[in-house]
Amino acid sequence: MADQSDDKLLVTAAPRRSPFAIMALLLALAAVALAGWQWFDARRGIGVLEHDVAKRLGEVDALSRDTRALAVQSRDTMGDVSARLGQLEARMFETQNQRLALESLYRDLSRSRDEWTLAEVEQVLLIANQQLQLSGNVKAALIALETADTRLARMDRPQLTALRRVINQDMERLRAAPYVDVVGMALRLDNVMAQIDTLPLAMEQRPALPNPEPESPGAGFWQRLWREGKRDLRDLIRVQNVEKPEVPLLSPDQAFFLRENLRFRLLGARLSLLAHDEASFKTDLKAASEWLARYYDGGNKTVATAQATLKQLLQSDIGGHTPDISASLDAARNFKLVREHTLR
Repeated sequence: MADQSDDKLLVTAAPRRSPFAIMALLLALAAVALAGWQWFDARRGIGVLEHDVAKRLGEVDALSRDTRALAVQSRDTMGDVSARLGQLEARMFETQNQRLALESLYRDLSRSRDEWTLAEVEQVLLIANQQLQLSGNVKAALIALETADTRLARMDRPQLTALRRVINQDMERLRAAPYVDVVGMALRLDNVMAQIDTLPLAMEQRPALPNPEPESPGAGFWQRLWREGKRDLRDLIRVQNVEKPEVPLLSPDQAFFLRENLRFRLLGARLSLLAHDEASFKTDLKAASEWLARYYDGGNKTVATAQATLKQLLQSDIGGHTPDISASLDAARNFKLVREHTLR
């Protein structure tokens, strides 16, 4: 009886649970459900994350392999670049050595060219001085100085200014000097000397032969014989009327020495012309002209031409002071010595 009463008590007591307990139970169930959903959602997110991580790791692995391949390729490329850079450095070093050698060769060639040009200028100035001193050829000396100045101008060196200034001063002296055609006058004397052996002497002049007697067509043998004998006798003995009895008769030896002395006189006049010795020049020409007038046939055209040439030369003025252009030669030699001393 007691047990049944207890069961009744329990059955009647169960429906009387508190609403707070029910609410707590619901909250617990909701919490459990929320926790389960969160766990499921987290699990799903972790799966997605794992999938993404795996995918990213795959990409990273592929990228790493590509990177390693690129690193290997870069290393090989760097090796090739280093080798080529070494070759370029070697070529650059060789090129630099060649450039230095070429610069040294150019300096040597330039120095040799300058030395050769200076030596040539010195030689030209020496020729100009010789032409002026020996032959008095102002024109040739002026041309030589202009040639030297042109060669120096082509060198285009500022240190040559002083030398060119001296050369131009000598050129002005030559331009201001009176011009004497020494070469032309010397050639005219040479022409006269070349004709000496062919000039006829006055004593060699022969009178014109008389006109022969006309032969009669009917003359006999004895008449022709008599006429020919008389003509031969007249040719054997000739009487000549000398209009100028002062014409000297010369033996062959005297005629030879006359021609040689005349040649020596003209040669002396030529030497005096080259030396600008006007007194000796005119003395020799005057003596040669007198000998031509006295001993040679004035009616001959060649003799007349020679006399006219000597008279024209006697009227020429070969005097005057010859300009001194030795300053150019001295300046060139001094510049050459200073340059050689500087290069040493």
